[in-house]
Amino acid sequence: MGMITLKQLRYLSALAEHRHFGRAADSCAVTQPALSMQIRELERELGADLVERRPGEAVLTATGLEVLSRADRILIAVNDLVDAAHHRGRPLTGFFRLGVIPTVAPYLLPPLLPALQARYPELKLEIRETQTDVLLRELRRGQLDAVLVALPLEGPDLETSTLFKDDFYFAMPAADPLAQNAEVSVEDVTHRKLILLEEGHCLRDQALSFCATPSDLSAGLGATSLATVMQMVASGYGVTLVPEIALSVEARDSRIRVRPFCAPTPARSLGLVWRRVSPRRADFEALAEIVKETVQASGKTK
Repeated sequence: MGMITLKQLRYLSALAEHRHFGRAADSCAVTQPALSMQIRELERELGADLVERRPGEAVLTATGLEVLSRADRILIAVNDLVDAAHHRGRPLTGFFRLGVIPTVAPYLLPPLLPALQARYPELKLEIRETQTDVLLRELRRGQLDAVLVALPLEGPDLETSTLFKDDFYFAMPAADPLAQNAEVSVEDVTHRKLILLEEGHCLRDQALSFCATPSDLSAGLGATSLATVMQMVASGYGVTLVPEIALSVEARDSRIRVRPFCAPTPARSLGLVWRRVSPRRADFEALAEIVKETVQASGKTK
């Protein structure tokens, strides 16, 4: 039996992700024939069919999925080995892949990135902005080093560090009678059309958990960004909950009025999450500290 290579395992992982030889090859910066040849060689070495080749699609077989599971663990361990060797000195040097949810990234990154660059000039930061489920999947597969998401999260393989509390505010059209009040109650939301982000965004789930079941939930008005939701509010289509971190950007429209909630104030907790076995704890602690400092300096949240 010959030698199975890390290259072959990486190609298999890419093929599982993209389900297409051409796209997998592009993601690995190789030609499609080169990737296909390595997959064939891996199959010969293991004596099993790993890929079901269909017209325009490639799907892993049951054996392929089992091999992929073991391959991913090997690749993560190798990446951790490299990280342990490369990051023994000063924190936050070299490449760091950070995932951030869309309801945080546009508001935290503008002040955070210059602060990171000034304090850690040797850091080569890569940002991935998408929904929590995707970020956690990529974190567990070793494609991201850490993610900034809403807590709590469960999983014995993950470790978390709470960063800050982010209160929710009630956003409504300026003509809404509630705009005359200094505060609003969570019950007020149940009597109005609530506009939310589309399914899959944690902010949607958080809003629904705080507001129980609104009497007029506009299922047909789901949006992919908080900016779109706020424009719909400004145009009189309904109301929404907006996190405090986004107020300075999203509540500038004169057609919108924003009010705090009566106590107990609905809020979310945001934190940094990483794989428990990662050797880069010093990097995570340094990143968490500068995020806290940035948020405190900006005055955007508690």
